[in-house]
This record gives sequence, structure tokens and C-alpha cells, in this order.
Amino acid sequence: MAIAKAERLMNLALCLLGTRRPLSKRELRGSIEAYMEAGNDESFNRMFERDKDDLRELGLVIETVENLEGETGYLARRDSNRLPPVSLDAEEAAALGLAAKVWQQARLAGAASGALQKLRAGGMPEAEDPYEGQHSAIEPRIPVHEAAFEPLMLACRDRRPVVFDYRKSTAARPETRSVEPWALECWRGHWYLAGHDRDRGEERVFRLSRITGKVRSRAGSYTAEVPDVVTVRETVAGWAGESADRTAVIRLRAGAGYPLRAKATATREGVADGWDELEIPYGHGLDAWLVEFGPDVVVVEPAGLRADVVDRLRAVAAG
Repeated sequence: MAIAKAERLMNLALCLLGTRRPLSKRELRGSIEAYMEAGNDESFNRMFERDKDDLRELGLVIETVENLEGETGYLARRDSNRLPPVSLDAEEAAALGLAAKVWQQARLAGAASGALQKLRAGGMPEAEDPYEGQHSAIEPRIPVHEAAFEPLMLACRDRRPVVFDYRKSTAARPETRSVEPWALECWRGHWYLAGHDRDRGEERVFRLSRITGKVRSRAGSYTAEVPDVVTVRETVAGWAGESADRTAVIRLRAGAGYPLRAKATATREGVADGWDELEIPYGHGLDAWLVEFGPDVVVVEPAGLRADVVDRLRAVAAG
């Protein structure tokens, strides 16, 4: 069984690397003996999707595009699958090893480990791991809990449009969004996606925890140019009031809202029974963030911010 699968993967890789145009599933099925022997279309589709994922896991860059007949086609360009000479010193190799440890808690653990092995096979020097066999408190970790992370990461990598249902903080129900994904970034413990929103014709940033249901891939190429630099962190920080030049006064329930306490420029404890008073930077989007703390936060001033928070809470309650 292992030999048969290895042969099938090799044949698929050769087909994708040897073609000058995208090959459809139909053409690939007619070119590879193991696919021709598949009992029915459903069996073939399952086999092909597994093989395609396995080849990508092994490092083959497979593009998904539309061929001349309008069918979804696949190819692996040789220039995209040629590894240049690896010339890393021991310190750079150690840095890559440490970076790979970031993903030990996520589903990217296998990919990170595999990438290191491929680089070592290409000539990257082995580096001493100062944390080997230890559980260091300073060792990096990036948790990934959102189910949308992996399909969006693959869509960003493959430049594939996606569709998903998204619930804004002000809405009681999700709405469908059609997006061309650009980049993912983790900020303050939450993952965000930046991309081109086709319906709105503009760049948008989406918080992954607000994506409901499955992320569905769509055929076709991007309609908007992908910028050289995607500043997800700066965009999210702006919406969260990080670049604010004003101050808001809020009351926070004692023992709650530690992210807000970390942002506070001044704190007065015990101003009321069980409540502390904080001064925090106030910028665009602060109202959406405050709503997430529910009954643990009360806005004292400015009045406009208080009204915005109340409106958002009413919208959620009405749903």
C-alpha cells in the first residue's frame, strides 16, 4: 500500500511539474493509472484531494487556476519549486529552530518541523537547541483555536478567494463575505485576516473568532492587486484605539478586564463599591472593544463613546 501511494504521488507530481498549462481533474484522472482504476468519481475526488494535500505538505507548490476551458486546473511551476542554495550560519539556523517552536501548540507543528528538515537536507547547519529537553517560561508560543485559521492560511498561501459568514460586533446575525485573503496576523492573543472584500471593493480586516461556519474556497483568480506590505497589526491597532490622541474615562468591575487595565494611563481603585475608574486611550473602534467586556464596563465619558457602546449593546440584545 505504501509503495502504491508513493508511486501515485510521484506520478501526480510529475504531471503537475511537466505541464505548461493547468490540468483539470478530468485530465489528471485520464493520465494516472491509479486514478483511472478508482471505482467512481467520489472515490477519485477523495484520493486526489488527499494526494494534493500530501504533495503540498512535502513542499510542492501547487497552483489552482482556471484553464482555457473555464475548468479549475492545477499545475506546479518549476521556478516556484526550485530551492536556491541554502547558506545559513549557525545563529540563523538556531533562530529558525526557535521560530519553529512557536507552532508546537498549533496545527502548523508538522509543517514547521517538516520545513526545518527540508532546509537541513538542503545544507542548513544543525544548531544547538538551548531549550532541548526543558520547559522554558520564555519559549515562544502562538495558540491557534479558531477553526478558520488553517483554511485561511492555505488560501493566503495559494491566493484563493474564499467565502465565509462573519458576525460583526454590532450585529446580532452573521452575513456572508466574499474575500481575497492577503495575510494573517496575531495581535493581543487574537488572529486577524486582512484581504480585499469583493462586495465592498475595499481592504478589510476580519477577526477570526467572529467567523462562523466553514470557510469555503472559490475558483478563479484575484481581482485586486495584493499590496507588497500588508499592515494588519497597524490597521487593527488603529481600530482598537492604539493610535488615539484622546482619553476616555470608564468604570471597570474589580478583578475584571485585565486587557483594559494594561492600557490604562491612570487607575483609581474603589471609587464605588466593587468598581475601579480608569483613563484609557480613546480612538476609532474603542466602542466595539468595550462591548466585548459586557456588564463589567461602564463608560463615564465622553458622552459620545457612552452612546456608541449603549447602541451596540442594544443591537446585540435585539438579536
